[in-house]
Parts: sequence; C-alpha cells; structure tokens
Amino acid sequence: MTVEVVKVEEETQKVDGVAATKEEPKTVTKCSSYKEESNFLSDLKEFERKALNEFKAKLEEAILGNSLLNKEEETIKKNEKAAAGGVVEKEKEAEKPVDEEAEKEEDKNPKEQIAQEVEKEAEKEEEKNEAEGEEKCVEVDKDIALWGVPLLPSKGAEGIDVILLKFLRAREFKVNDALEMLKNTLQWRKGNNIDSILDEDLEVDLSSAAYMNGVDREGHPVCYNIYGVFESDELYQKTFGTEEKRGQFLRWRLRLMEQGIQKLDFKPGGISSLLQINDLKNAPVLAKKELRVATKQAVDLLQNNYPEFVARNIIINAPFWYYALNALISPFLTQRTKSKFVVARPAKVTEILLKYIPAEELPVQYGGFKRENDFEFSKEGGAVSEITLKAGSTETIEIQAPEIGTTITWDLTVLGWEVSYKEEFVPTDEGSYTIIVQKRKKMGSHEGPIRNTFKNNEAGKLVLTIDNASSKKKRVLYRYKTKNFSS
Repeated sequence: MTVEVVKVEEETQKVDGVAATKEEPKTVTKCSSYKEESNFLSDLKEFERKALNEFKAKLEEAILGNSLLNKEEETIKKNEKAAAGGVVEKEKEAEKPVDEEAEKEEDKNPKEQIAQEVEKEAEKEEEKNEAEGEEKCVEVDKDIALWGVPLLPSKGAEGIDVILLKFLRAREFKVNDALEMLKNTLQWRKGNNIDSILDEDLEVDLSSAAYMNGVDREGHPVCYNIYGVFESDELYQKTFGTEEKRGQFLRWRLRLMEQGIQKLDFKPGGISSLLQINDLKNAPVLAKKELRVATKQAVDLLQNNYPEFVARNIIINAPFWYYALNALISPFLTQRTKSKFVVARPAKVTEILLKYIPAEELPVQYGGFKRENDFEFSKEGGAVSEITLKAGSTETIEIQAPEIGTTITWDLTVLGWEVSYKEEFVPTDEGSYTIIVQKRKKMGSHEGPIRNTFKNNEAGKLVLTIDNASSKKKRVLYRYKTKNFSS
C-alpha cells in the first residue's frame, strides 16, 4: 500500500525570547493535512442532493408508518399468515359435500339458524373491535434518534444531514441500501442495548489496548489501538480465554467507539469523524486465533453500524505479514476505503504521525511532546516551533532569562536524531562562568523527545546547540516556557 505524504504548511514567525539563528524558526500551525467531503448542502453534487432528499422522504414515511424498526416485516408476515389461514378455511369449506351441507341445513330449525347467525355476527364484531384496538395501541414513535440526533426529517434536527450522508456514502448513494443499513443499525442497537452502553460497568479493563488521546490537525479525536499488548499471555487469556470474555472485549470496544462519538459535532462543518492509529508493533495477530477472530468481529460491527466514522486510518510499525495480507485484500477494497489508509514503517512513524497530528497532541512514546498528566504546558501557551538543520551544520536556540529566579522548561526533538546535542546557560556578566546544563551527547536514532528545566541565579540566556554531522537535513521541533519567581 502506498504511503500518502501530505505537505504541512507552515508560517514563519518570530518567537519572543529566541535570538536569531541561521534560520528563523517556524511556528508549526494546525493546518489542513487532508480534506474530507463537505456536509454542507451547497457543496453536494446534484445526484447527492437528490439522493439525500429521497432518503429523507423514505425515512419520514418509515418512521410515521412504524416500519423503521422492522415492524413492516412483522406486519407483512402477520398478513401473509392470516391470508394463508383464510385460504385453508375456504379450501376446507369447498371440500364439504354439498349434500351434507344441505342435510345439515334441513335438520336445523329456524330458531337454531337465527341463533347461529347472531353468534357469527357477534364474533365478527368482536374481531373488528380487537383489530381497531390493536391499531389504536400502536403509537408512532416520532422521537427515534441516533447518537443524540432526532431522525424524523420533519423535525429539522441540525445534525440529520450529516448522519444520513454517512449512511449514503457508505452505500455509494444508493438510497434503498442506505435505508436498509440504517434500519439494521437501529435494530442492532436496540437488540444490544447500545444506547446505554456508556453507563455499563464492564469487568474488563483494556485501557492499554485502545484509548482516545488528543486531536489531529483538523480537530478529529484520535483513537490509538495497541495490538502489541496482547503479546502478554496473562492479558491475552483474561481477554480472549472464553467466549464470554471475548464478548466482553467486543462490548468494551464498542463502548470506546461510543465514547469517541461523544466528542464529535454533527452540525454541517463540525468534526464528525475520528482518526484511527493502529500500532502493530509486536502484534501477535497471525499467531493468535482468538485475537484474529475477535478483531474481525469488532471490525465488522464497526463497519456495519458506524459508517464513515473514520477520517483516516494510519497503520504504524507494520510487520512483514501486514504487507502480505494487504496484497491479498487490497483488490477487494474500494478506492474510497484505500484512500483512507496510510502505512508507516518503524523508521518513519514519528515523521508520518506529525503530518497529521501536531507535536503538542502526539504522545511522547511516538515522538511528540504530549505526556500523561502533564501540566507544564497549557493549550494556550508553549507553541511548537520548527527549524531545519542542514547537513553538516550547527544550529543554536537561545532562550533569554534577564531576570534572576526565572524557571525555564523546554521540550525538544529531532526527527531521526543522529546528531550531537548540548545545553548550557550563558550569564550576561562576562566575568561569570558558563553553566553546563547537559553536556554534549550523541543522540541515537531511537532517542525520544527531551524535557528539561533550569532555574537561573543570574541574568543570562539558555543556549541549546544541535550539531548535524550527517549528510541529511534534520527537522528540529521545540517549545519552551519561562516563569519568573514573582509570577
């Protein structure tokens, strides 16, 4: 599968407190890394608008006709059964000899005949009243909703177009197929109590296997799926050891999806889909049958009941067997599905992820600056800047600290590393000694981002030096904040 590379637009800005370097740092901005289809009516093609209007009309009819939740099929079956019963009765009556019927009629006296006719009329009236009573008991549910959005088109809910377009796009704008998919989803949700799944207290805890964390450059919530955790036999048996446990796993995964949907906005122009990261490092997928089967079941449930909820699917740390498997299934995937996949080999994981997720939102284990329960940097402060380190060159980043007692905290990473790096504090007073904060160190390709803090006892500046002796240019990302003792 081809790895899609999307250029990240950047704006060159001066950052307060950083002296001029050989190249001015650039602020890494949240810009468009890929474009989804618009959900605004004005942006839809003519055939798409026509399909949406037809879908709404059929949905309105289905809801008002009480047939959305498979009630129409039940009614048809009852009618067929009643019709079949009537045919049988007629056939039986036809089989009775005419003479026998005539004899019986002759044997009856007028009083008996009148009594029987009155009884028959009473039975007919009773059946009619029962049928009318049943019709009155069947109330139309006009409050049917999906993910908090009322589905009755005439209610004019703001998010209904976005929801219906998901089903239409999943079925290539074939209205009848989209309506059938919606019916199946609603029936499945009702039969499995999905609307109350967020309130369930599931026994299984798989927070290390999949979790929501941060947003991408477009604002899509990011879901990380970590398959390598199931290399542990203990966790594997706790999760997939029995059929009941496998069922709990599927329910837990569905609940995680519903939690992600709580973060979405179904208004036109809102963020209505997720970014999926699938980490296959040490994944035992081919070797573990139960995991393979459970994963397929989860994927099927998500595809059938959560259409168009994945904006992009990024596969990282893909092992050799993934490429073989992909070669087999790729011919059966639609171009639309294929276009959502990006594959990153181990050496390119951070580089690819940073194309879609800003460094401040990317977890530190994947080369970003986001740390668990980290309160050093707020979303409003500590913007990430970037400089390009040319082959065979040296760059310095200077952070001014003119006041005594200033605490400086900084994050820094070099994509691919393979550079030399040092940190030192240079006092303003030429008579003072330079303080070595971090002596020069060769940074290997597997180094993670650096986080450090320094508090000065005299005015000066912090100098970060990166020396690139390699023949390849490097990307340096960094951010910092200063805090004075008086603040």
